[in-house]
Amino acid sequence: MNLRDLVYGLYARRVEGRLDHDQVPKHIGVILDGNRRWAKASGGTTEQGHQAGAYKIEEFLGWCAETDVEVVTLWMLSTDNFDRPEAELNPLLGIIEDTVRSLAADGRWRVHHVGTMDLLPAPTQIVLKEAEQATDGNSGIIVNVAVGYGGRQEIADAVRSLLLEHADNGGTLEDVAETVCVDQISKHLYTSGQPDPDLVIRTSGEQRLSGFMLWQSAHSEYYFCEVFWPAFRKVDFLRALRDYAARHRRYGG
Repeated sequence: MNLRDLVYGLYARRVEGRLDHDQVPKHIGVILDGNRRWAKASGGTTEQGHQAGAYKIEEFLGWCAETDVEVVTLWMLSTDNFDRPEAELNPLLGIIEDTVRSLAADGRWRVHHVGTMDLLPAPTQIVLKEAEQATDGNSGIIVNVAVGYGGRQEIADAVRSLLLEHADNGGTLEDVAETVCVDQISKHLYTSGQPDPDLVIRTSGEQRLSGFMLWQSAHSEYYFCEVFWPAFRKVDFLRALRDYAARHRRYGG
């Protein structure tokens, strides 16, 4: 351990010691950004960048468990990412599958997929479904793995699901129009039954949501961090929690 790491470790313990767990966000959403730029800066390949980002996930979840976070949503693959070259996309999907298997095998997390399953290749679908089934009875943090996820697509899927539900029950178009409301659409989102994210963290310095949890993040607090995701440290996490605790949430008021 070098002097810089030692100083950061001492600083992290100081910040953690002053953290009020009653003010910790219950649901944290994370836009895992910067894997490719981290790899380029480090002289590695894109695949190595994605792998380093995957290794960071379990470390991050450990920090969340230590601070009483209850739900974590990790945006691992967007619908827009399917436009990437197969030479990058296929290894990335393999890394995601390995990561999801590892999360399921850990025994502490409840894995839940959020995204459009039909967009994913069959092997990835199988891994996600098996992870959900294997961890359904776990009592730890709910880990939403956002794979094949897009915020606008989620809202479209929710409305479609609501319409189909009413059609299956014999409802007319007028009946559906009478029942469409915020609460009804919320019940058909990928995260139905979960609290909305209190805090959304985006790494890599980008200051935009890119469609992440458009519906659920209406009243979320945002924290933009300069470091790339593979280099995200515990002290960065604790700073985000400290920043969140210092804010006065207005919920639109």
